[in-house]
Amino acid sequence: MFMTSVIGHFIHGEHVSRGERTAAVFNPATGLAEKKVRLADKATVEEAIASAEKAYPAWRNTPPLKRARVMSRLKQLLEENADTICAMITAEHGKVLNDALGELQRGIENVEYASYAPELLKGEHSKNVGPAIDSWSEFQPLGVTAGITPFNFPAMVPLWMWPMAVACGNTFVLKPSERDPSASIFIAELALQAGLPPGVLNVVNGDKESVDTLLADPRVQAVSFVGSTPIAQYVYATGTAHGKRVQALGGAKNHAVVMPDADINNAVNALMGAAYGSCGERCMAVPLVVAIGDATAEAVIAGLKAEIAKMKVGPGTDTGNDMGPLVTREHFEKVKGYVDIGVAEGATLLVDGRTLDVRDANGERSNGYFLGPCLFDNVKPGMRIYQEEIFGPVLGVVRVASLEEAMNLINAHEYGNGTCIFTRDGEAARHFCDNILVGMVGVNVPLPVPVAYHSFGGWKRSLFGDLHAYGPDAVRFYTRRKTITQRWPASNDPGRAMFSFPSSR
Repeated sequence: MFMTSVIGHFIHGEHVSRGERTAAVFNPATGLAEKKVRLADKATVEEAIASAEKAYPAWRNTPPLKRARVMSRLKQLLEENADTICAMITAEHGKVLNDALGELQRGIENVEYASYAPELLKGEHSKNVGPAIDSWSEFQPLGVTAGITPFNFPAMVPLWMWPMAVACGNTFVLKPSERDPSASIFIAELALQAGLPPGVLNVVNGDKESVDTLLADPRVQAVSFVGSTPIAQYVYATGTAHGKRVQALGGAKNHAVVMPDADINNAVNALMGAAYGSCGERCMAVPLVVAIGDATAEAVIAGLKAEIAKMKVGPGTDTGNDMGPLVTREHFEKVKGYVDIGVAEGATLLVDGRTLDVRDANGERSNGYFLGPCLFDNVKPGMRIYQEEIFGPVLGVVRVASLEEAMNLINAHEYGNGTCIFTRDGEAARHFCDNILVGMVGVNVPLPVPVAYHSFGGWKRSLFGDLHAYGPDAVRFYTRRKTITQRWPASNDPGRAMFSFPSSR
């Protein structure tokens, strides 16, 4: 092991190296710890909160148009520095460069949406709701807000959060994943360059100590979280217990229904990317195919096996590869363990990615965390590989007899993040969309991730809180409505005492 740099924090527009504890940041393609990251202690997080609190009054009173112009300049800087950001993502997460670019682009779209702040923050106005009385509503910022983001999208998910928060007039403390922290720090530097005043955005790297500090500190008004369901539950319960507004997006187990009338070739191509893209480390990945009828199942399996045979797995820096490594050695072992469990539970392992052999530049077996695509048939409800989120390149085929049976399975599952159906039947698709108990639904679209001007979020144990992420819901999450009723009586109007409840009659 060797270390070449130590990543600290970004507080009040400056790099800060605080915290005695550190954690290794590995390159998943080599297995080498090339960097270390400082793990913030309570005092460091409190310093970031204090910086955000100090910056808030001036930023709150900055006209929305000026705040929006910062977002517009940031969008340009993100595009100009895309190659640098994507290289950071690939070096620390492992995903292939093209996938990193796709992630960044979806993040940039959220920055662009935040640049519409003057329009999004317009309230409502009514004149003469009563004699010489006007009434209007406005959306006011909350104050200091915070975000806790996962390893799988080190650029995109933070950009879901803080651009809209600060465009609405709040200040922000970001706690990114300590596994791949570089992109968040670099983007914060670009935000400063774009004109964001020091203290409006602060980045602290850390672990549970940092999270608990953000959740408990009374100066933090709202917390947004994306991660696993157990941690999402903890964040939601802890944050709300401390009086905060909390939005916590949790895990998923997304089903793709394939109808007998579906275009199988298109469905297979879509499923390949949905199941194995980014090594399956997406909350909107598709780890389960629900095939209607044995003939459909056999056709889908044949197509998947043929496409898997063509896949190239290796370092994300090689643009010819389709899939890179898993993020850490521990996660590699966890996902590999799920494949072992699936075999033990009686599912049929058709493609075994555990045997993958990736060679390094010297022709020797790589020490990277490479697991090849895995494909199971005869997966049954009740199996752990059916019920639990694996977050790896493991796809299971479930065979059912009808669409209703498929929908009953999906509706009974504890998660309700995303789902999709492949069909040519408009009636079936409409019935599916109307009656499925899932927050995001695709029709012949495997990853129905909403665009930036809609909102992202699941149902059931995939979301804790009332509002979804980004889009219109983000404006509501990061603001509170104030309604003002105003009367300016004429100077010669003496008025009179009113004892009945006022009305417009």
